[in-house]
Amino acid sequence: MGALELKNITKSFGATDVIKGVDLTVKDGEFCVFVGPSGCGKSTLLRIIAGLEDASAGDILLDGKRVNELAPAKRELAMVFQSYALYPHLTVRDNMGLALKQAGVSKAETRAATDRAAEMLSLGPLMERRPAELSGGQRQRVAIGRAIVRRPKLFLFDEPLSNLDAALRVATRIEIARLHRELSATMIYVTHDQVEAMTLADRIVVLRGGVVEQVGAPMELYNDPANTFVAGFIGSPQMNFLKSGALGQRGETTGIRPEHLEISRESGSFEGRVSHVEKLGGETLVYVRSEIHGLLTVRLFGEHSYSVDEAVWLSPDMGRAFHFDSAGLRLR
Repeated sequence: MGALELKNITKSFGATDVIKGVDLTVKDGEFCVFVGPSGCGKSTLLRIIAGLEDASAGDILLDGKRVNELAPAKRELAMVFQSYALYPHLTVRDNMGLALKQAGVSKAETRAATDRAAEMLSLGPLMERRPAELSGGQRQRVAIGRAIVRRPKLFLFDEPLSNLDAALRVATRIEIARLHRELSATMIYVTHDQVEAMTLADRIVVLRGGVVEQVGAPMELYNDPANTFVAGFIGSPQMNFLKSGALGQRGETTGIRPEHLEISRESGSFEGRVSHVEKLGGETLVYVRSEIHGLLTVRLFGEHSYSVDEAVWLSPDMGRAFHFDSAGLRLR
């Protein structure tokens, strides 16, 4: 079991409030991702769950048991950091089995547990190497394996892919998703990368300034954002925000995703000029500057030829539009 409940968690460093009353329930076996910009409090919240930081107020319950006063080692959880935190003088096998050794587990049981984890992570041929002989992706897999052998109630990941290159990030992301399916374990994952959040999470917790802005399944947040912050943060490229009055629409702001903004050389709702074009092969991103609405992004599938400073017309698909009031809250 690995159900987690946070009740009115706050955290202050001196006069600075970092976490401002977070309530959250993570179900047993759920993959929950904390996402938000730098400084939003996501890593601090994870460290509070781990016991590496004390909450200023509130309760942390693991399987219904309050664990606020328990040391990290007593909370039956394992944490994977972005820095790997491997001992350079130990082999892969010894790094992965160190916690079991320290807990007094027999050599035979420790070896069996590390072998199982190594098989899951394709680390078998590397077990007698030391961290300096491994690539960044291999080191991260060792760090994940070290967490697996402990068989914790809860896995905590703190931006584990941020030190990897793009190809390795994708490969390791797929690996983590597969592990979640195989282990049926509860996982909480912190990232600033909304693509990671969208592709891994059962539910996403969007944080800003120590406050939970919205919680929901990835496509729920994409298709039904509560405010302009969530609407702009979830989705890549991010949502366009246009002036509602100029479009004859209600509210202060109209949100249109780049794939729902049509571009034409002949006619449309309003004019603009091409500012930049990104040809990505499978899709083309055209950045258009409008005097009324500012810089907007148009997402086109396939290859398209537009030139910088070319005059174009844009037309939002109002059937796919979102409307927000002056405070940024969604109008429904």
